[in-house]
Amino acid sequence: MGKGTDKLYITHSEWASEDAYSASAGSGLSKSNAPDNTFKRLPFNFCALSLQPFKSPACTSDGTTFDIDNILPWLSKHGTNPVNGQPLKTTDLIKLHFLKNDEGEMVDPVTYKVFTDNTHLVAVGNTGNVYAWDTVERLNVKAKMWKDLLSDVEFGRKDIITLQDPLNVKDRNLSDFKYLREGVNTLTEEQQRERNAGVNKSALGSAASVLKDKDTAAAPAKPQVGKYLYQQPSSTSPSTSLTKTSSTNGIPKSQALHTSKAIPYNAAQHTTGQAAASFTSTGLTPHTGGDLALLSDEEYMLKPRRVKKPGYARISTNHGDINLELLPEFAPKAVWNFVQLSQKGYYNGVVFHRNIRNFMLQGGDPTGTGKGGASIWNKNFADEFDGPLSHDARGVVSMANKGKDTNGSQFFITYRPCKHLDRKHTIFARVVGGTDTLSKIENVEVSEGEKRPVVDVRMDGVVVFVDPFEEFLREKRERDREVVEREELRRMGGTEDERVTWTGKRVRGGAKGEGDGAAGLQGVGRYLAGGGGGAAATATATATPTNNGQVLAEWESGEPVKKKLKAGGGFGNFDNW
Repeated sequence: MGKGTDKLYITHSEWASEDAYSASAGSGLSKSNAPDNTFKRLPFNFCALSLQPFKSPACTSDGTTFDIDNILPWLSKHGTNPVNGQPLKTTDLIKLHFLKNDEGEMVDPVTYKVFTDNTHLVAVGNTGNVYAWDTVERLNVKAKMWKDLLSDVEFGRKDIITLQDPLNVKDRNLSDFKYLREGVNTLTEEQQRERNAGVNKSALGSAASVLKDKDTAAAPAKPQVGKYLYQQPSSTSPSTSLTKTSSTNGIPKSQALHTSKAIPYNAAQHTTGQAAASFTSTGLTPHTGGDLALLSDEEYMLKPRRVKKPGYARISTNHGDINLELLPEFAPKAVWNFVQLSQKGYYNGVVFHRNIRNFMLQGGDPTGTGKGGASIWNKNFADEFDGPLSHDARGVVSMANKGKDTNGSQFFITYRPCKHLDRKHTIFARVVGGTDTLSKIENVEVSEGEKRPVVDVRMDGVVVFVDPFEEFLREKRERDREVVEREELRRMGGTEDERVTWTGKRVRGGAKGEGDGAAGLQGVGRYLAGGGGGAAATATATATPTNNGQVLAEWESGEPVKKKLKAGGGFGNFDNW
């Protein structure tokens, strides 16, 4: 295995030699042909001259992209291509047209796929429209249809300009840019004046002299590659550099190609459906995102276990009042329906059309027949059985229905425990007051067949004292306001007790104030009343208020405490044993 030997191993010197075989050397590979560890890639949406995202892009015949606002002053001054140094005129520039979606991302105008640093991009020289190479290859080259897909302008194969090829990224290597290697200043005279006017040296104090010395002893211009971009570690392979380009090429987070949006508090579990709608309809703007739909306040609150605090209401009848405790934690839709109908005056003057002694009292139908009534949504809503509520006592209030998920406006109040009604009727309240009124109504004379009160038992009105949903929204608004106030307070430096200096020392409110009797004192003395300071002072000091009225010190000085004498060595005698 070794060189000229029968060893079964290779020494370090044999492995590191030029004719060894490894990932970075082997088969006579010289050091000059080793991979370049200084590779820095220019993103596809950046100007090759300003190294910033372009606004008005234009390209040359070889695919180098510039921003028109930056390349025109350069050409008027130098007349060359800043990347390779070849002669370049303004007439050689081709204005590019990028299509953007609703999120401002550059996309292919045919497939609406978002462009990234790994997309093969080409432009049609005649029109300047930018496409993905897959689109042009499939619809133009293979189909032999040499017309622009957007403008129908004829073009040839030679008119296709490659802007970015992910398999050949040497053209976008910033280390090879001529003006960066030579350290040429790319700022215009106006930009240079703005940059020079950005620092007022007369207001810098001692720092002004440092800047002045720096300006007078300015060193020759150096390459500016490292000034704009992050230097890759030397141990990073080219493949790793390519995968990390988007995070190390100096793109600000606000201009990242794919930004993670914060999920709103009222986001639904489903998307808006715009992507599917735009895919099947040509009348809609193409949408490729999977944005979550946003719930309204009503939809957000009508989720089980979201609004937990109970509400309270009173049913006024011609026999007295009945007080109810509403339970929105496990039946939010039923409680919302009852509250909204009550506030709307839906139950005013409605009779209880069914009264069965030792069973229940039913009402809520404006027609008085037991066959009418509608919910606040003008349609039936689903049952809500998710919870521990049960018909286990007298005074349980539930929704009346005529089958599964057929709840409307009718409800009933039980006169005794009715366990057989569990998971058949939605429980949304219970009686907490007016049990004597309930007993009076139970003993009302009713007809024999329909069990309808002979004398109408009528609801004069329903008053909602505590709306649990209004309380929930009010508390949420208060919490949001507190969060905003805390954030604003944190941004301003915190409260008086939380403010600290750059060393971490707390800043007191009265630290810079002028004391009444100790204006000239420094240190501890400024907190104490003047007079009698020094080593001879043995009087008792009283509590001294500061400017803001706080007592900062209260102490007594007396004779110094004597130190305990240390006992001598040895055991001594044994008298105390």
